[in-house]
Amino acid sequence: MKSFEAYLDIKAEVKKALANNLPVVALESTIISHGMPYPDNVIMAKKVEQIIREQGAIPATIAILDGRIKVGLTDEDLETLAKSKHVVKVSRRDLASVIAMKQIGATTVASTMICAEMANIKFFVTGGIGGVHKGYESTLDVSADLEELAQTNVTVICAGAKAILDLPRTMEYLETKGVSVIGYKTKVLPAFYTRTSDIKLHLHVEKINDLAKIVLTKEHLNLKGGILVANPIPEADSIDGDYMNEIIDKAVKQSVVDHVEGKDVTPYLLKKIVEETKGKSLQANLALVYNNACIGGQLAKAYQDLKK
Repeated sequence: MKSFEAYLDIKAEVKKALANNLPVVALESTIISHGMPYPDNVIMAKKVEQIIREQGAIPATIAILDGRIKVGLTDEDLETLAKSKHVVKVSRRDLASVIAMKQIGATTVASTMICAEMANIKFFVTGGIGGVHKGYESTLDVSADLEELAQTNVTVICAGAKAILDLPRTMEYLETKGVSVIGYKTKVLPAFYTRTSDIKLHLHVEKINDLAKIVLTKEHLNLKGGILVANPIPEADSIDGDYMNEIIDKAVKQSVVDHVEGKDVTPYLLKKIVEETKGKSLQANLALVYNNACIGGQLAKAYQDLKK
């Protein structure tokens, strides 16, 4: 019987790093295929990988190509993913079918966590996680990212949950599932485009080494599930919260009018927000991803240094 390893293609550089206990950081691919147009998406992806290298870690962008889980993409893989018109947005529910049917798939937070754990990669950098959507009481729309954080042993570095979400309910869900949400140099949950929110965090640290100690101790205790590191967008790139909330509320109402549902909601809303902010939100998105890559690389290295 085949095991999951039969479907994994780990790039030689990543495989060597893992074999030698060097720091490795996973990256999602939905931001490439569904986040921005070509060639901006390729430029962004390569810059994120370069930032991780500058921190002393090896990047491993994950995607599905030709029925294979690619852990670490070549330049050719990246171009294929960035240019293709029919890339499937792959969450947990889609993983088996996209692989079996040999479709091109871009991994979300949930599926990137799954594939990272398969490859024994312990850290993953993204922009923001999914969560409980506004209007939950009528749609029951909750991202699979939250359930994945509850069961998959990967530490996720993000700028909080996407600002289009119901943040209090998202945090309540994570608390119910026992997920540690740790603020890095913040005592409140960042709101993606904005550094602050009204949601206080129970855990916060000021030093990368303290984050690494928590990750390692959780591992020693054999505690199930991931850790969520909330790393605020740099102050210079933060957008006013009231301004963003007004735009987001307008976009959410329009999505209802346009009958947008399921996994189409997030890309629809993000596109509307880019239009309404005249590109300012896209620049903020890039800034926070680059910032998360920097912290993710530092954390992966600090963790490996502690294990020596």
